[in-house]
Amino acid sequence: MCQYSSTDGFASDWHLVHLGSRAVGGAGLVLTEATAVLPEGRISPQDLGIWKDDHIEPLARVVRFIHEQGSVAGMQLAHAGRKASTYGAVAGHGTVPENNGGWNNVVAPSALPFITDGYPMPRALSVDGIKNIVSAFASAARRACEAGFRVIEVHAAHGYLIHEFSVASQQSQTDAYGGSFENRTRILREIFAAVRGSWPEGAPLFVRISATDWIDGGWDIQQSVELARQLKGLGADLIDCSSGGNVPHAKIPVGPGYQRRLRSRFAAKPTS
Repeated sequence: MCQYSSTDGFASDWHLVHLGSRAVGGAGLVLTEATAVLPEGRISPQDLGIWKDDHIEPLARVVRFIHEQGSVAGMQLAHAGRKASTYGAVAGHGTVPENNGGWNNVVAPSALPFITDGYPMPRALSVDGIKNIVSAFASAARRACEAGFRVIEVHAAHGYLIHEFSVASQQSQTDAYGGSFENRTRILREIFAAVRGSWPEGAPLFVRISATDWIDGGWDIQQSVELARQLKGLGADLIDCSSGGNVPHAKIPVGPGYQRRLRSRFAAKPTS
């Protein structure tokens, strides 16, 4: 979970203690919060980042401690899309102004805000902008490897950039990234392939998805199953099933084990 404890994306003593304590407690895999591949891809100004080489050594310090405890350190790579430049959980609501650390270059598949009241108005990405983001994910994976991380998870859930592209009603792209299922999921496949190319062969690579938006006409479980099939073919080792986050007022049936039903749809059929 986001810790809102970074300055300019740098890992701090807070991250060492927060993540290290999970390793001390016996967790087998310790993942970072959603770590931004570009500064404008942060959710809040206080989020962790890995968009420059200077970020590597502070992260490596955390990784070394985690591994000393017998756990495995993993990093979740992310771009917040239209949910960027917003306040942390307890600091406020909506857009962070530039004079308070926010930024005005929020991007998304279309110029549609997450919430019209108070959230940033994003700029629709061009094809060149998309290519730059794909490249940023690859560079972030290379830095994560240099820092010593042994697992990467691509964050494609919760209404952040990759998830936004997947939903037809929230994008107006008319090029290779809009319209059909194949086009809407193209950016994830390109990001995954780019990360896979920057990540050591055999090292685990996960993808976190929202399996459903919980609304009629939104992203749904059938599309998620097909996406998982394609990602497996590209070399994905695990699909991390979450849900929601893309529509502010979706009615989510929260309760014990409510997402386990989604997970069961992804179970591989036994082979003879």
